[in-house]
Amino acid sequence: MAFRELNSKMVEATVLPGQRLFSQRGAMLAYKGDVSFTPNIQGGQGGVMSMLGRRVTGEATPLMTVEGSGTVFFGHGGHHVHVIHLTGDTLHVEADRLLAFEGTLRQGTMFMGSQGGVMGLVRGQVTGQGLFTTTLQGQGSVAVMAHGGVFELPITPQRPVHVDPQAYVAHHGEVRNRLSTALGWREMVGRGSGEAFQLELSGNGTVYVQASEEKL
Repeated sequence: MAFRELNSKMVEATVLPGQRLFSQRGAMLAYKGDVSFTPNIQGGQGGVMSMLGRRVTGEATPLMTVEGSGTVFFGHGGHHVHVIHLTGDTLHVEADRLLAFEGTLRQGTMFMGSQGGVMGLVRGQVTGQGLFTTTLQGQGSVAVMAHGGVFELPITPQRPVHVDPQAYVAHHGEVRNRLSTALGWREMVGRGSGEAFQLELSGNGTVYVQASEEKL
């Protein structure tokens, strides 16, 4: 386990020889030991075209590679931090919410239109969450950022979960998502700017929700 939550806004990461971590640039607060930090320009598992697509839409988040032997302390902007442990499945997370993740995880980029068809596109355009989402797959841990802390909601076939799109942080498991409308929903229940949209997640898995509708 590479990451340990020190408090609600900072994690400690153990760096071992022959292993690597990736973090958002500028997220290193302090470190001990012989540790190096280098810019990472790879496009992830999605390849160069996915990387270019994200840069064209302004959705790329620059990363740095962390290697060596020691301990690194990560945090960013005073945001709350939550550690998620993956055991072979895939995490879908917005790129700007990634604080750091283990190099054992395969990074990719998924076009939101491939989940929910046109509604995937609408979700990106209307909610501001982007047309692409980052995927991390395999065995390892991920530190994500959020406003106001994060809580986990289980998703089951019998009990789909509806989330305010601006409060969505990430999800993993065999989960389908679609954007649905509910007239007056946000005015009556949410705290958004008036758009009556909600993100419906169904299947088997977990969704991570922040206790705020602020963007990072």
